[in-house]
Amino acid sequence: MASATASGPCTPTMEDMDIIRAYREKRHATCFRLLHDRYAAKIYSKAITMLRNEDEAEDATQEIFTKVFLNLGKFQGQSKFSTWVYSVTYNYCIDKIRKEKRSRALFADELDNPPDVEEEDDNDEELTRIQLNELRKVLNKLSDADRTLLLLKYKDGVKIKAIAEMLGKNESAVKMQLKRAKEKALKIHQKLFPAKSLS
Repeated sequence: MASATASGPCTPTMEDMDIIRAYREKRHATCFRLLHDRYAAKIYSKAITMLRNEDEAEDATQEIFTKVFLNLGKFQGQSKFSTWVYSVTYNYCIDKIRKEKRSRALFADELDNPPDVEEEDDNDEELTRIQLNELRKVLNKLSDADRTLLLLKYKDGVKIKAIAEMLGKNESAVKMQLKRAKEKALKIHQKLFPAKSLS
């Protein structure tokens, strides 16, 4: 194992929070470079999925890391660093989409590999029973906010508490928004595919 003094106070074997603490103490470029190397590809992948443009995704990745860099001193570890970076990425891309008033379909490939979702709601089964190709059409009919919320919860498996932190809302408000978004999705599905009503 390389010593911390060989290339600075941080090494690739360190956990995220240990690297962040070391960076705050020493302000060594190696520490931030390690975080960049760990998350750049993930941020770019999420950005290109949302923005659908390689150049914009590359620019977004740099902008997002600038935001992360400038706010690293404020991160106290209440949530995982990966969750925090993820929220910065989502919020940046959603803001960009809204500012440009895009109306094209988003997230078409977001549901190819849905993760196991923790049991937090009683009526999730209805939503998960919708076939993938049908669900994509339903999502394209939803607002950016509702679509993002559903994907955060059911595609990416982000917990209610983490979503609440991302959106600056309390957990009850997020649960209510999720409930309404699911109801809208089910109504749209019934309208688009009446022969497959899930009721």
